[in-house]
Amino acid sequence: MKKRFFTVCMLLSSLFVFAQQNNQEKKDTSSLKLNEVVVTAQRNQQQNLLVPYTVNTLGRKAMDDYQFRTTPEAMMAMNGVFVQKTNHGGGSPFVRGVTGNQTLLLIDGIRLNNSTFRYGPNQYLNTIDAYSISKIEVAKGTGSVQYGTDAIGGVINLITNSPVFATDKSSFKAKAIAKYMTGDMEKTARAEAMYSSKRFALLAGFSKRNFGDIIGGDTTGRQSPSGYNEWAFDIKAAFLLKENIQLTVANQFLQQQHVPVYHKVQLENFTVNEMDPQQRLLSYARVNVKSRASLIKETEFTVSFQQGIEGRNSLKNGSTSLRKEKDNTKTVGITADILSAMGKNWTANSGIEIYTDKVNSSRLDINTQTNAVDTKRGLYPNNSKYGNYSLYSLHHFRLGKWIVDGGLRFNTFKINIPDTTLGSVLITPSALVINGALLYSISKQQTVYASFSSGYRAPNVDDMGTLGIVDFRYEVPTAGLQPERSQHSELGYKFQSKKISATFAAYYMHLSNLITRVKAEGQIINGYPVYKKENTEAAFIKGIETEFNAEVTQHVYFSSGISYTYGQSLSKHEPLRRIPPFNGRVTGTYKNNKWFAATEFQFASKQTRLAQGDKDDNRIGINGTAGWQVINCYAGYKLPAVNFNIGLQNVLNKDYRTHGSGINGVGRSGWVAISLKI
Repeated sequence: MKKRFFTVCMLLSSLFVFAQQNNQEKKDTSSLKLNEVVVTAQRNQQQNLLVPYTVNTLGRKAMDDYQFRTTPEAMMAMNGVFVQKTNHGGGSPFVRGVTGNQTLLLIDGIRLNNSTFRYGPNQYLNTIDAYSISKIEVAKGTGSVQYGTDAIGGVINLITNSPVFATDKSSFKAKAIAKYMTGDMEKTARAEAMYSSKRFALLAGFSKRNFGDIIGGDTTGRQSPSGYNEWAFDIKAAFLLKENIQLTVANQFLQQQHVPVYHKVQLENFTVNEMDPQQRLLSYARVNVKSRASLIKETEFTVSFQQGIEGRNSLKNGSTSLRKEKDNTKTVGITADILSAMGKNWTANSGIEIYTDKVNSSRLDINTQTNAVDTKRGLYPNNSKYGNYSLYSLHHFRLGKWIVDGGLRFNTFKINIPDTTLGSVLITPSALVINGALLYSISKQQTVYASFSSGYRAPNVDDMGTLGIVDFRYEVPTAGLQPERSQHSELGYKFQSKKISATFAAYYMHLSNLITRVKAEGQIINGYPVYKKENTEAAFIKGIETEFNAEVTQHVYFSSGISYTYGQSLSKHEPLRRIPPFNGRVTGTYKNNKWFAATEFQFASKQTRLAQGDKDDNRIGINGTAGWQVINCYAGYKLPAVNFNIGLQNVLNKDYRTHGSGINGVGRSGWVAISLKI
């Protein structure tokens, strides 16, 4: 603990020294990230330096340079985001110490979270094709007022690639990408094409990927079965109907087949345990209308349809009963947002959001010798319905060097579960949440801020209707749950100049009414202990995050970030479950007009502060997770029409596992990627 404190103090000292040195510069002609604009934290475009919340971003350029395998693995490069991987086809981001259905995922501002999102780590982020993303924004500790339920830890907004209108004559562009990783761990092909005219633009992409079994470090070797196949398709069209009216229509589809749950096969006596398929569909139409009227300066109206399909196949060793489960969740969304200019220094975003889910779930037990089929209740009750309705208003004031930010949202729900065990259950919980923030500009380069956000997570179909084996337990349905609550406070500092950017944030979050799994003592079903969910727990999470980026010379860049999280259950008088260890990343990069080279050092300390649930989890165990350090190297060379990128991962071939994961990280390996532009 003393070493961590010393490390943080040294880094903070360096931030303020650099800040004071650069604040004395008289000439400031450009910036490292000075003009970076973010939208997620306030539902409105704003320079990141002037946003009174912690917002981290990852852009398309970095994703092209480093050729991250998946979207979750890309987010490992973002400070303060810790990614747990139950299996090779998963990846669950922890933000401010929480994950799963306590962190809200958005795609182009549309909710990905639905009523079957699970507590704890899940795989849903990996159903978003990394090649379809132009930018990732993470707003931490805030989001319930801006976007509604589930944003206890924060909001992750994945902004997808968009076509661009032509300024002159029409044009056509195309791009192809091929990537190979040693040990046949990855074979990827991606093709994109864009047509642009003055009033119409179209962008389409197709990805086909084969991921082989992951090969671990010096003592693990090949982890089989862990590989899977994936294909994805995305298309987006933009129509300029009038100079002030734009219509955007988009469709995204991704399917992964036969995704093994590695630790189940290795540790729980399964011959087969896999997701098949993991599938996501999103279609939406969005109209943006700009106006000269101050009260309705810009209107955005979106209609969306989503379908998530999760299939699960399992067969125990020595058994002849193959279980095939499938959950099908369909979501219709209607949202409207109005940007108003209430005065010279006063803007507001107000709107309405409606999302409705319909859940169907099935289970077949198939005798592998006779092919006899026994139909049983699925994980969730068929025809479960979930309605999510809310109104919100966010206000932003600019008063000289001060910025004041505040808002509120009222959210109500209608949850109808026709369960054969509980009977027909109908609950209508509601929540009123607020946020407020104050930012002061010390200079054009430095700001300090304080913020408060109340948050909530309404119970969903997964909370109330689950019946069956989940991870290492057997869950039974529960009725009468209430929303989880949070109160998040943060103090922060931001600095951005021509050659340096730095951030620091300290936060404290109180959690109450948490929905937790409670063990039914003495009850065993199918060899698993029985659990049900109740609003029983209160807890707190506190921590610090700091990030530092510098242009050392004209071609040499340095970046670093660290994150420390501490969680404690107040009800159980033990550590909170799944709290990430102290972790960070340091990168040195050389760039010129044609090529770049980078060395990355990633680390995490050991995590031995364990809840009883961690000790019972066979992915963690009673001894916790060992600390680790990994070195990765990257390089790229750019020609007018061709780009070459290479990577060497885990140079020292260290054996490691991120805390809570069910599979070890990749050992020493290399990859090469080639992209061709037309």
